[in-house]
Amino acid sequence: MTQMLIPGYDDMLAAHERIKPHIRRTPIRTSDYLDDLTGARLFFKCENFQEPGAFKVRGAANAVFGLDDEQARRGVATHSSGNHASCLSYAAMRRGIPCNVVMPRTAPQAKKDTVRRYGGRITECDPSTSSREATFAQVQAATGGDFVHPYNDPRVIAGQGTCAREVMEQTDGLDVMMAPIGGGGMISGTCLTLATLAPEVQVIAAEPEQADDAYRSFKAGHIIADDAPKTIADGLLVPLKDLTWHFVSNHVSDILTASDPEIVEAMKLIWKHLRIVMEPSSAVPLATILKNKDRFAGKRVGIIVTGGNVDLDRLPWMEGSKA
Repeated sequence: MTQMLIPGYDDMLAAHERIKPHIRRTPIRTSDYLDDLTGARLFFKCENFQEPGAFKVRGAANAVFGLDDEQARRGVATHSSGNHASCLSYAAMRRGIPCNVVMPRTAPQAKKDTVRRYGGRITECDPSTSSREATFAQVQAATGGDFVHPYNDPRVIAGQGTCAREVMEQTDGLDVMMAPIGGGGMISGTCLTLATLAPEVQVIAAEPEQADDAYRSFKAGHIIADDAPKTIADGLLVPLKDLTWHFVSNHVSDILTASDPEIVEAMKLIWKHLRIVMEPSSAVPLATILKNKDRFAGKRVGIIVTGGNVDLDRLPWMEGSKA
């Protein structure tokens, strides 16, 4: 922990200036129906509207455009279940440098297609954290690319923190800010920003019951890592690491969970009433609000819709679709 480089508020501000030419300032969407259903005032930050379809373009662009020319020539490399891979490929394409990514063979085809569209080179691995990291070690040794971790990287966390800054600028004050949690990059960035910008806002993370290692870590007071959890929310399969655990353990107010059926129902509600395409991982916050209505009644809640990369031929409510 003593050698861990923890990004600060100034790092987030610098990241926002660095990435502005390469990201979209995504809109806030609201729904009277969902407000009535939950008893809260909900503000959905539509990061699914980013060009690569996910918030992770913020951290990826900050890392890529922060490289000096010598580092950039060797390119970048990472491992990811999908959205970080596509966003890093996108940022690398914009800078004109190579990008190598390791992805689980079970990752949605839509996410693999997006990576390849942006010029990323994919090496597939088994769907477990151990396989992912072992395969990546081989790829990085062969390519020499700068490792941009999907979330346990100060450059990435500073970039993700720019999203919360925009939410606070786009809303007239909040009581709670929510985002899904897997490895904790977005939640960490949110904590980084709000601890300085709006310390009165509670940060609450939302997690699938079937991949609830962050919840159990939060309750136990130390990191508990599952190697290969299974949930419909495929973007939330990775464990916390030391850097994200720092933010979660020091700044997150609570972690709430929802079952896969509850997540799918929340996803359908958002598709229907916000009329936007978003992936199962993005529906977890609304699922937990619906499960804990009394806790959120009368409150102004910001919800980060983290991504919209889904396989339209295998939506979770379709017959035969599996997590």
